Amino acid sequence: MSSKSANLTSGSFTAQVSAITSAFGDPTRRAVYLFARESESGVTAAQVAEKFAVHPNVARHHLDKLSAGGYLEVAVDRHERGGAGRPSKLYRAAEDTTLSFPVRSDDLVLSLLGKTLALLPPDKAEAMAEEVGQQYGQAMAAGMKGDDLAAGHKSLRAAMQAVADALTAHGFAAHTDQRNNQLRIVSNHCPFGDVAIEHPVICAVDRGMVKGMLTAIYGDTSPATSASLPQGDTFCATTI
Repeated sequence: MSSKSANLTSGSFTAQVSAITSAFGDPTRRAVYLFARESESGVTAAQVAEKFAVHPNVARHHLDKLSAGGYLEVAVDRHERGGAGRPSKLYRAAEDTTLSFPVRSDDLVLSLLGKTLALLPPDKAEAMAEEVGQQYGQAMAAGMKGDDLAAGHKSLRAAMQAVADALTAHGFAAHTDQRNNQLRIVSNHCPFGDVAIEHPVICAVDRGMVKGMLTAIYGDTSPATSASLPQGDTFCATTI
């Protein structure tokens, strides 16, 4: 055992284990790291996206996660242009891999949920995630105040606004709008964070929450996901 390992306190050891899990717990991210290490000149998000057949936003997420952990260094490649005429970021394997990530229990629970859902067939995983969200949405609706929140006592637009307000209180930054004669609930932030990017099936939880709340305060509806941050859109949208 090296002197560096011997001098680790219990807390710093836990932080290092957490950092390694955060950086390399995803098999695609491990492969991305090895791909970057094999390249002497470094790799761009576009190259990673093409290599692993993923959306550029997903590729960038993996590279930034590895960079945040100190496994990759970031430079600007002025010979290759990225989006909007900006130079691309170039990611190279780093020499120093100092780690200092705290562990968060909610992140662990979400990660466990994502990995558990990944073991199921996609249709069953999505149905289960939506069911969990629907049950939680019904519980959220039960906690809403006001005599006019009973099922059938609100217009659909008013009910959707109440749902958007409840989602905002839970970190979704949601609002309602109308597009192509369809009402939508648009969320500009995803509180599920990195886990939703790695396991997009978790987006079904959001859809289930909307369905659960609307069922309680309006009646039966059939919400559908029409946009998704983890899929590369600029916001999440649930259309009714």
